[in-house]
Amino acid sequence: MAGRPRSIDRDKVLNAAEALVIAEGASALSFDAVAKAAGITKGGVQYAFGTRDNLIRSMITRWEDAFDADVARRSGPDPSGRALILGHLAAMRDAEEADHSRAAVAVTTLLQHPDRLSETRDWYAARLAGLDLTDPDDRRLATSFLAAEGAFLLKAFGLLALSETEWKALFDDMLSANASDPADAPREDD
Repeated sequence: MAGRPRSIDRDKVLNAAEALVIAEGASALSFDAVAKAAGITKGGVQYAFGTRDNLIRSMITRWEDAFDADVARRSGPDPSGRALILGHLAAMRDAEEADHSRAAVAVTTLLQHPDRLSETRDWYAARLAGLDLTDPDDRRLATSFLAAEGAFLLKAFGLLALSETEWKALFDDMLSANASDPADAPREDD
């Protein structure tokens, strides 16, 4: 009698893949290495994800979903376009070093897969859609958002070295400069 196939815990595999990328970089990501880190067979990883690209896409989707949930928590229910961008800036300010490694993997993967470019382009368009770029306040907020995205990527690729204190101060300045009432700017504990 054949045994029931064991189910693969995709989150466990994604956790192992993420730890591998953070520790050794994206080039270390192989089914063999992920299988070893997750304590399963290479065939189990292949069964769960099919291809290395699908594994990477699953990692990126999980990161995006977690970030978007953090932004939503900070922005409140049914946020305005401004509140959404302010929540985004606060989430970036409070990002951990691991988030910068994830971003580097995400961007590297994005550049290798043109089909993901349109998804990312649509995501940025949606993020900025709630702003009126003819309004100076919204334009200043959009500029802060774009500067923050650039800073995040520069840090992710190791091209910008800032202490945690410096990083948080820059984002605090962006947040307070764009809050209608500086006391309303999302803080780290929001």
